[in-house]
Amino acid sequence: MSIARLYMLQSGTQRCKVHDIRMNQGNGADYEIPVPWFLLTHPKGNVVIDGGLAAEGLADPRGYWGASVDSYKPVMTENQGCIAQLAILGLAPEDVRFVVLSHLHSDHTGAIGRFPDATHIVQRREYEYAFTPDWFAAGAYVRKDFDRHGLRWQFLEGDATDHYDLFGDGVLRMVFTPGHTLGHQSFLVTLHNSGPVLLAADAVYTMDHWNEKALPGFMASAVDSVRSVRKLRALAEQVGATLVTGHDPEAWSSFRLAPGYYD
Repeated sequence: MSIARLYMLQSGTQRCKVHDIRMNQGNGADYEIPVPWFLLTHPKGNVVIDGGLAAEGLADPRGYWGASVDSYKPVMTENQGCIAQLAILGLAPEDVRFVVLSHLHSDHTGAIGRFPDATHIVQRREYEYAFTPDWFAAGAYVRKDFDRHGLRWQFLEGDATDHYDLFGDGVLRMVFTPGHTLGHQSFLVTLHNSGPVLLAADAVYTMDHWNEKALPGFMASAVDSVRSVRKLRALAEQVGATLVTGHDPEAWSSFRLAPGYYD
């Protein structure tokens, strides 16, 4: 395959409240959000981006994810796990070269350790914080997902490695976007036919966040969150990128999901 392809996938949904996504909004109303993840096929190797929720947690959600399931209830089947979905696309675990991670919250870590030949790429400050998070963030990090022996890690260093180009050809760049977490990063994917696609991940929960109508319901820093959105908006305008938000059900429904793809 000579042209990169981007597949958009979903590991079910999470049931929460509007105010969990849009701060101080919704008056306690229920809300159901998608849990996206992505596959990039590239001539130099396949890349899983995030990976959604870990299918292992479905047998005992509270035992696996803890009390966070009271606020973000997973709605998912085992065949929506990343390994099962990649199998439908004809890929075995050995076919994945990289797992790149926006951050280490449990709805993004379902691919870690599932691919024996993969190098896992994350911001160093995100990895270090995940082991000793502050009390308000602790429930979002499930250590059994990322604290695994024998994994190959590659750590990026914040501003010093901003716009890190994975393959050196401009197809996948990692953009440092702290705020949601201390070490959050987003991804700019540039495709031959579809053009630039900006995978904002949780730097941009919804279009309301993008349009500065609401702060996200969860974040490490409001100031950094706002500044990272402005950074991404400037980047999107500069390159003419299509925005993919982190958890916006209305926006997500407009995209072509796997087995369809963008190239």
